[in-house]
Amino acid sequence: MTERLVLDAGRAMLVISLKLALPILLFGLVAGVLVSLFQAVTQVQEFTLTFVPKLLAVVAAMAIFGPWMLTSLVNYFHQTYTHMLPVLH
Repeated sequence: MTERLVLDAGRAMLVISLKLALPILLFGLVAGVLVSLFQAVTQVQEFTLTFVPKLLAVVAAMAIFGPWMLTSLVNYFHQTYTHMLPVLH
């Protein structure tokens, strides 16, 4: 296995990791900002008010993007395995 193949495999791994994490992180970020604005306006400082909406947003993101994420991950593993097959034999 050449140095170039190892670097390409590492780059592909980082790209797929970012692509899979981005929707969940964005939903959590938007929920956190909205809850923070609500707390700043109403001056309500309750811990569950910050935790529960973020948790619901992350669950919603996983429900919405879950099939796409699973398909992307399976395709990545299939592509990685097919590229590793000649090296393993």
